[in-house]
Amino acid sequence: MVIGGGPGGYAAALYAHNFGLKVALVEKAIVGGVCLTRGCIPAKTWLHAADVYRTVKEAGHYGIESSEPTVNWGRALERKHEVVNQLVTGLGGLLRNRKVDVFNGFGRLAGPKKVIVAGEHGEEEIEANNVIIATGSEARSIPGYDIDGERIVTSDHALDWPERPEKVAIIGAGAIGCEFASLLSDFGSEVWLFEMLDQVVPGSEPQAAKALERALTERGVNVRTGTQIGNPVPVHGRLQVPFGEESVDVDVVLVAVGRAPQTENIGLDTVNVGTDRGYITVDPSTQQTSEPGVYAVGDVVAGVPQLAHAGFAEAIAAVTYIATGTSAPVDYRAIPLVVYSHPELASVGLTEAQAKEAGYEIEKTRHPFAGVGRAIIIGENQGIVKIVSEKDGPILGATVVGPSAGEMIHELMYAVAWEALPAEAAAFIHAHPTLSEAVGETLLGAAGRSLH
Repeated sequence: MVIGGGPGGYAAALYAHNFGLKVALVEKAIVGGVCLTRGCIPAKTWLHAADVYRTVKEAGHYGIESSEPTVNWGRALERKHEVVNQLVTGLGGLLRNRKVDVFNGFGRLAGPKKVIVAGEHGEEEIEANNVIIATGSEARSIPGYDIDGERIVTSDHALDWPERPEKVAIIGAGAIGCEFASLLSDFGSEVWLFEMLDQVVPGSEPQAAKALERALTERGVNVRTGTQIGNPVPVHGRLQVPFGEESVDVDVVLVAVGRAPQTENIGLDTVNVGTDRGYITVDPSTQQTSEPGVYAVGDVVAGVPQLAHAGFAEAIAAVTYIATGTSAPVDYRAIPLVVYSHPELASVGLTEAQAKEAGYEIEKTRHPFAGVGRAIIIGENQGIVKIVSEKDGPILGATVVGPSAGEMIHELMYAVAWEALPAEAAAFIHAHPTLSEAVGETLLGAAGRSLH
């Protein structure tokens, strides 16, 4: 039995087909979860629309003459719905084809091997040999900023704005905050991006964060890092957001300060499941909780990145152990993180700071996109590739900020996962002209024999 139909939950249900397991899945809303309906997919659909608009607007730079483009916000919103509906329908078909019994309702544990499904027609008790908790997460808020869905919103509401807001304050410059700052500024909104810590995308390589901040600033985003905000004050139909000795009046405030696990009222008190600040603790080799036969995957798991693809991997690990008794733990070192802003920022493995904190003697190498032919051709030659490796040892981590960073990071994912030496990875040839040559050049530099 799987409780929750988001990436971790539906991946577990689908993967169980490989072992001939009988599976039921309960979802309180729409199968696909936050990622498919209110997160990853709709957000990236909006970001692509912003990319298209920006490309057409700048077409004259490439010798393509056209009239000034306009944004049909309603059509863009409609297309977002179409993309989501297509994927939700496809997922439903996959679940049916794999003979997963899907229950619509709120699922909660009623003991180690029992799940109560509260649906439209009452409650139903289902027994299962194993239960996987995949209830996901919800947007957090902060004191003074009570979410009302209109003036103070989360990404859940922002993805369905009926019209473009003229002036927006975004609180939190993590992945979600930077993505919304990027797409809204491209569409012409005035954006103020506030971050309490000293850089955007906290925890990322400082040089990469600075490159992204610079690109956002050049496109008109008012970035304020290391800044504490005060409580909002209604002023003439707007909200005044104080920061330091200043303030700004905006139409809407988007709160993007992270996500909290959805573990309330799911019956954890009926089983021996350990928790840490609301997150569920698991054995990382199996995803099993302290209650035998009860597992957890995805955003509810303590101490792991809240990423859809991490949920996929954890689901595979849990189902593999349930079906075979064999551990197949997730290698979190090799899980990429991508910020889909413009430019993109992607990373895998350890940053320089993390490697030093772990006690490694390191070597670091950087190569800019500035001289990369393909990057110049497409007019996106800002950004860097950075590789961190152990001195006389393997590659420990890498970061790319620049065009198509989210695609290029996977080459470096393999290097980190397979503990490749820089010289080994540098021996392979990259096609010319490609963006990936920036990775090749960085690997050559890390091997001690740079070319350009």
